[in-house]
Amino acid sequence: MAFAQGSRSSLSFIVESTFGTTPAGNFTNLPFSTHSLNLTKDRVAGTDIQSDRMPRVDRHGNRQAAGDIVADLRDADYDVFLESAMLSTFSTDVLKVGTTPKFFSIEDYAADIDQARLFTGMTVSTMGISLAPNQMVTATYGMVGKDMTMSATEKTQDAASGAAPFDAYSGTLAIGNVNGTPSTSAIVTGMDFTLTNSFAPTFVIGSDSAPQLEVGRAEIEGTISAYFEDAALINRFLNETETELEVTVGDGSNTMKFAFPRAKINSADVGVDGPTSRVISMSFVALYNTTDASNLVITRSA
Repeated sequence: MAFAQGSRSSLSFIVESTFGTTPAGNFTNLPFSTHSLNLTKDRVAGTDIQSDRMPRVDRHGNRQAAGDIVADLRDADYDVFLESAMLSTFSTDVLKVGTTPKFFSIEDYAADIDQARLFTGMTVSTMGISLAPNQMVTATYGMVGKDMTMSATEKTQDAASGAAPFDAYSGTLAIGNVNGTPSTSAIVTGMDFTLTNSFAPTFVIGSDSAPQLEVGRAEIEGTISAYFEDAALINRFLNETETELEVTVGDGSNTMKFAFPRAKINSADVGVDGPTSRVISMSFVALYNTTDASNLVITRSA
């Protein structure tokens, strides 16, 4: 008897042309670190009162698929997932927030026991990016979808690109005024941001899976930590100065830039945690900028 091992697992995907329907063709292998993709079902319980106090009816109700895919961000392999998160497509290597969703069929295959779970109608509801010294750039894609089925046959996979992960050493972070020229900062110790689309299933009578997903606004919030060197960053909070933020990451050959053309810093906390360097902890929200027509602009190297 064999137990499925994480080290023998793989993820692969194909873009759907019709929501919830897996098209013909090869899937593409997807490098990942961990994932928590699963199907959940609501429960529908009877409410009859019996003299023996025991319930008689419990049935399965609405079904939906959801979970996180965590991966080291890299060139090419996750471009379509970035497009799904932004509801848009790259144009001349530039990606802005849009309104057109992209859906996937994703297969989770356990090679050692030859079992596959196929998730359909999957899209990126949230995307979190984390940057810090001495680590790869981590991306967490919060997926929401329609359904899941089991199979003992693996989909035919095309290989991933083989690109190396991005790291924070190969990039820069720049801060400046809106529609100006941001200046590179050498005091930032970490940055995290999350794009939230708030995808959710829309259930109807006659089906236990959603015929479509609804979507909310593209809300982007994040945090930045930086050494307390002077008053410049704190003054941006005190004066409610609209700020442009740019962070570029790379692998030595390829780069990716995340630009927030109009951001508002909403906190600037400076504590004393001990005898070592003091750090400013800032939170920010990204807002629509008319010049860029987006609150987040992603630029990949050609």
